[in-house]
Amino acid sequence: MSSNNGDKNVLLYFLAGVGVGALIGAAAGLLLAPKPGAETRQDLARKYDELKNKVTDWMRERKEKRAAAGVASSDEVGA
Repeated sequence: MSSNNGDKNVLLYFLAGVGVGALIGAAAGLLLAPKPGAETRQDLARKYDELKNKVTDWMRERKEKRAAAGVASSDEVGA
């Protein structure tokens, strides 16, 4: 194995940690903010919808890129 593969894993874990930390920080900020409960729930619902849309868009882009590259997606494998 090359050290390049290890470097990629370290970077992946670092970015995952940053992402998880950002999510925890955002949730704590929303939950500890001095707002009424209904307003906080609306904010959380809106942020959830935004995140869901971003993930859906990202997955669609990945699938399109894989299809353009001629790589079978996990949905197509074994079909």
